[in-house]
Amino acid sequence: MEERIQKLEKEIELIKERNLRVEADKAWEISYFRISLISGIIYIVAVKVLYFIGNNNYFLNALVPAIGYFISVQSLPFIKRWWIKNFNKK
Repeated sequence: MEERIQKLEKEIELIKERNLRVEADKAWEISYFRISLISGIIYIVAVKVLYFIGNNNYFLNALVPAIGYFISVQSLPFIKRWWIKNFNKK
């Protein structure tokens, strides 16, 4: 009986550790730091690509994909809630 209790306690501890990792991953996924970092990388890459292909307004035009990414990420929570609501109806 004691061995079974220890096994269950170990399993509970593993579940708690997993939950902490999942919560940290989720926090990273929705953090403004991550979203800003990716938007910045997109902007820099777009500037370089537009410069090399000869676009005259490459600094301004590079904002389009960066802002597009930012807006799409901001709309994801709404879309996710809608999808979950409709998925659970099945």
